[in-house]
Amino acid sequence: MPEKRFTVLSLFSGGMGLDIGLEQTGRFEHLACVEKIPAFCETIRRNRDAGLVGDRNLRVYERDIAELDPFAVMAELGVKPCSVDLIAGGPPCQAFSVFGKRRGLADRRGELLLEYLRFVEAFRPRTFLMENVRGLLSMTTAEDQHKGALFEMVQDRFDHLGYRTDCFVVNSVNYGAPQIRERMIVIGNRYNLSADFTRPTHSDHPEENLPVFATLGDAIHGKADPDPTLMHFSERKQKYLAMVPPGGNWRSLPLPIQKESMGKSFFLKGGRSAHWRKLSFEFPCPTIMTMPNHAGTSMCHPELLRPLTVGECALVQGFPPEWAFVGTPGEKYQQVGNAVPIVLGRLGGGSVIDLLEQIISIQNPAPGPILPNRVLHLRPHVRTRCWWKDGQIIDGLPYSQRPGRKKTRMEGPSLFDWIPPSTEGEL
Repeated sequence: MPEKRFTVLSLFSGGMGLDIGLEQTGRFEHLACVEKIPAFCETIRRNRDAGLVGDRNLRVYERDIAELDPFAVMAELGVKPCSVDLIAGGPPCQAFSVFGKRRGLADRRGELLLEYLRFVEAFRPRTFLMENVRGLLSMTTAEDQHKGALFEMVQDRFDHLGYRTDCFVVNSVNYGAPQIRERMIVIGNRYNLSADFTRPTHSDHPEENLPVFATLGDAIHGKADPDPTLMHFSERKQKYLAMVPPGGNWRSLPLPIQKESMGKSFFLKGGRSAHWRKLSFEFPCPTIMTMPNHAGTSMCHPELLRPLTVGECALVQGFPPEWAFVGTPGEKYQQVGNAVPIVLGRLGGGSVIDLLEQIISIQNPAPGPILPNRVLHLRPHVRTRCWWKDGQIIDGLPYSQRPGRKKTRMEGPSLFDWIPPSTEGEL
């Protein structure tokens, strides 16, 4: 007997990273996608028509979600409130991220978080999955300036709607992705059940006997480039990047050139590790960005004086090589850089499947104590780069060559310091 397939409404679909991950479980059927940027919608349609996501009946709403009536969407899809299994999506995260200067709800993009809540309130899905940056956990609101006020407000809204939530702060590199990318995944359900998330499957602690982190070289070295679209470095940027060794950044330069190349930024503190950054095949890739040719978010190829191409960035994110992106170079990079790593979408989907199968098995749920909401940190903070000072490396061998890999700056407790899934804390 074939396994039941669960229905999904995708919000803020973008380049479909989260949706590809859900589809890779083999258990989800996409009803519709909501996305307002025309090029992104064309990406969805092209890959839908190629049989890479959904089926020919997958509806694409090319609309601003704020102007979309969820009850009209339900009528068009032929579904009723409480009948859809999952709403999945990541409201634009730039307003909550460090790179977005953490403007929160003061930014129009931050308000889109409330649109996600509006659709959950109308559809009343059995479960929801919301992905965002970790910074959302510490954001304030205009009315309440204490750290975490925004996320508390969101949780209160979900509580009011009858949803219990589990929030997992994770890093894609811990799950076999060749990229260090911290994300939070919130899974909610209206059946007072507890969701769980897979514990890290890869590690940099030799005593854990887990596979070692994947590297940029694993993802792209010697591989065919599925989309060579490129945004070039200027001649000035190439001048300085030519002096930086693989795995280095502005600190790899001699002190006089650091001052020359950085200007006033030389005297700032913090937030400069990506300046004049050249990647290394020997390390996991840093977080894929939407503007890889900017000096302050540089994603320079280890061997060539150019940023990673759209296709190389997509391989790092885990997109299938045959996945096609539509749009200008900037729009293509934006689709890839804002996407959820495919592996996190797949694992999040697995967590939702476990919940939905529990829901199916509950014929007459007995009343019980309301379970508290959780925030669980699954060892998300990972650092594996070389350290440089005035052009000299001070941290020994590259990551993949270190005996025992004991000096890769992995921060956080060992997996042996395991926290039971019923508690709040950090793994």
